[in-house]
Amino acid sequence: MACEPAPKAQPLNEDWDLLVSFLPDNWKELARTTGALRKLRKDKSPGNLLRVLLLHVGSGHSLRETVVHARRAQLADLSDVALLKRLRKSRDWLQALCVELFREQGLAAAEGGGFEVRAFDATVVKEPGRSGSLWRIHYSVRLPSLTCDYFKLTRTKGAGTGESLTQFPITPGDCILADRGYSTANGVHYVVEAGGRVTVRVNSGSLVLAREDGKPLDLVESMKPLQTPGVIGAVSAQAVVKSGVMVPGRVCALRKTQEAIRLAHARIRREASRKGRRVQPATLELAKYVILFTTVPERDWTDEAVLEWYRTRWQVELVFKRFKSLAQLGCLPKYNDDSAKAWLYGKLVAALLVEKLIHHASTLSPWGYALGPDTTAQRLA
Repeated sequence: MACEPAPKAQPLNEDWDLLVSFLPDNWKELARTTGALRKLRKDKSPGNLLRVLLLHVGSGHSLRETVVHARRAQLADLSDVALLKRLRKSRDWLQALCVELFREQGLAAAEGGGFEVRAFDATVVKEPGRSGSLWRIHYSVRLPSLTCDYFKLTRTKGAGTGESLTQFPITPGDCILADRGYSTANGVHYVVEAGGRVTVRVNSGSLVLAREDGKPLDLVESMKPLQTPGVIGAVSAQAVVKSGVMVPGRVCALRKTQEAIRLAHARIRREASRKGRRVQPATLELAKYVILFTTVPERDWTDEAVLEWYRTRWQVELVFKRFKSLAQLGCLPKYNDDSAKAWLYGKLVAALLVEKLIHHASTLSPWGYALGPDTTAQRLA
């Protein structure tokens, strides 16, 4: 008796159904409310639209490659120009998905006490092709909404291309969080002059600090009372601009754990060895602490609040650092600002979904995903 042929497997649909279970519960509603489905003449399925977008941004296919794959998979029959238009129209939807996925990771911060808290950072991307140019993306993320409220592309070399607080527009009431790459008195002065406030990781090599009486602030000496991990210390200080202007503020610091100190020292020695430099004792000593300079008054943010807010900015930075490996955030298509933002948001969605999949796969053995509410039990013979 001949055996009946086994039914063909549908891995594409099966994998998609699994991926959908990791999306925010309101992902379809967000597609409608953000206008991603507006003016779609034929297929208004949010699922098919998202699958096509992820083929482009998640799999790294070009526009032309994506439309070919989408047509073969019977997801959509459209041109590369039409796909680009859909990408631009889906920008707000992809951004909303990012916010929801960020919130699941606990990165939605508390309210900022009446201030618009913004985290600044930058990363380098490369245009497609062997001769593609290097570009630096300067971006500002608003907290707690995690909205990218400013986006700028510059070259990586030349005047006005480096990481600087002056790359960003500042409005009165802004409260800026930035890492040590932005640690200059000129940048701090720029923010304060525009009516903003700033908290920046101290780079002792580029940020000159003075005491209230105008004499140089000895950071190493100021850190000596902090001998126990978790103990917070603060001292009044001023950022010294080259023109002689003093920007008043305070230094807030926290001692690291012994393991964190060991890793920091190893990184410093490795970098010094690579560049053929000697490590200064003061560098190793200051590496034992997280040291911040802030212009936010203590009545608005306590010393602990300053450090907690900076920790939130650090978590956002960690996410962006992982994007190059998880989502191949290394090539920026030569589109306009709107489509580039949509492309970046799509990359964020892909990276956050990958992280969520990895987390579930490693904690929910043996099948790697949670049983949904629609799961039904079936007895096996």
